[in-house]
Amino acid sequence: MRNRNCSKNFGWLIGLLLMLCSSNLYAVQDSVKLTVRLRGVYDSKITITPYRNGLYKEPLKEFAGVQTEVTMAIPKAYLPGQFLLRMDYRKQAADQPYPSEFIFFLNEDDLTIGINPLHTQPDSVRLKNDQENTAYFKFMQENVGRRQQLIILEQVLAEYQPKGNRFYRDVEKEFEQKRTKYNEWIDQEIVQNQDLFVSRIFTFQKAPGLDWYASPEEHLMQQGEHYFDEIDFQDTLLLRTQAFNQYVTTYMRMFGMNATTKPLQDSLFTLAGRIACEKASAGHPKVYGWMVDYFYQGFEALAIDSGIKMLAKHIQNPNCLTSKKQEILRRLDGMKKLVVGAKAPAFEAEMANEMQVRFKGISKDKDYGLLVFYDSACLHCKELLRDLQKWYAEPEHAAWLDVITLSVDDVRSDWESFHRSEDYAWTDLWAPGGINSQLANDYYILSTPVMFIIDAENNILHLPQSIDEVNQFIFGN
Repeated sequence: MRNRNCSKNFGWLIGLLLMLCSSNLYAVQDSVKLTVRLRGVYDSKITITPYRNGLYKEPLKEFAGVQTEVTMAIPKAYLPGQFLLRMDYRKQAADQPYPSEFIFFLNEDDLTIGINPLHTQPDSVRLKNDQENTAYFKFMQENVGRRQQLIILEQVLAEYQPKGNRFYRDVEKEFEQKRTKYNEWIDQEIVQNQDLFVSRIFTFQKAPGLDWYASPEEHLMQQGEHYFDEIDFQDTLLLRTQAFNQYVTTYMRMFGMNATTKPLQDSLFTLAGRIACEKASAGHPKVYGWMVDYFYQGFEALAIDSGIKMLAKHIQNPNCLTSKKQEILRRLDGMKKLVVGAKAPAFEAEMANEMQVRFKGISKDKDYGLLVFYDSACLHCKELLRDLQKWYAEPEHAAWLDVITLSVDDVRSDWESFHRSEDYAWTDLWAPGGINSQLANDYYILSTPVMFIIDAENNILHLPQSIDEVNQFIFGN
């Protein structure tokens, strides 16, 4: 009887242990262990931030006062991925913290990073149980030497005159041979490392074929049309790499270098966006949506209305998983309603003394009004306000114009600090609710700065992009 009970108890115990083991195994499989081992410093705050949506923005893990090492679990939801290790370290106990950063990749294997915050070059960092970073650093180091040969030949082909003679044809032939061999090497590296997350980054280094006899305009179109030929837009893991964002930014810079005027810039950037979004539309909805978001943010920041209109086609596509659909629709609606000839809506805002004022029109002794929407953290806004301040200091300028600046800071105290630091000769107000306020909604403010020139009847006369345009409009009439 006793043996039978013991047998039952023993069986129950084995079952419990199996359940615990299974539970622990699941916990382990649900995350990867990351260990950071410090050397050469007294202590450091350790912060781990994943790369998301073009930024290292929201920290995933934070540990203060780490002196030797810290181990953490990185959830599989973030893997594979690219991460920023930030170390705010003190070399001595009495020192103030000083920042140091190291970017690394993490996949399905546990990783130990042995690092001295003072020396964060790859050859100074010890990586244990690592494949991703070792493969990436090795590839990039070898790539520098191989790519340099192409760069030298490319410079000769781009600058040498006259084109087409025997020497030029020989250089062209040499370039094409080396380009083919170089791209084949990259393909081999991708195949050899195909199980690694970083292998998809290697593609961005490929050298495209070029027509050296084309005109600058034809050359740009050829580059634009074929820039993304090697990119797999079905691969959503591209969005977890900083390299993809940089690759698209380089594409935009290529078009920007040819923009000598604002109208030409708007035209070229709209063209660049049209090509890129069309290419991405054949890929995964997430990658397609990311591309549309990327261009919307750029078009909004540079006030390129033609670009935003171009995106209308894409946000209506059910395969486009853009996070900016409502913003783009709202912006398009605003472009239709707040145009020259439309009425500027009346609004309510707050003064520095918290008194609420209602704007119904400009001062009767002024011919024009200038409404300026800004955010105190926006560098472009600060630059514009400085230009406005210099311009408005001239009595003949101030005599014509009633200026009202409107902050759309989300937090009133942020605006108050900025307001106190400036001594504006005009009315400076805050929109309660910031960028999500009724005022911002009525004026379709989705980014800053935005300006409106109005008349005594609140008719919108012009939407200037700079103080030079304000000056030209007023004194050109």
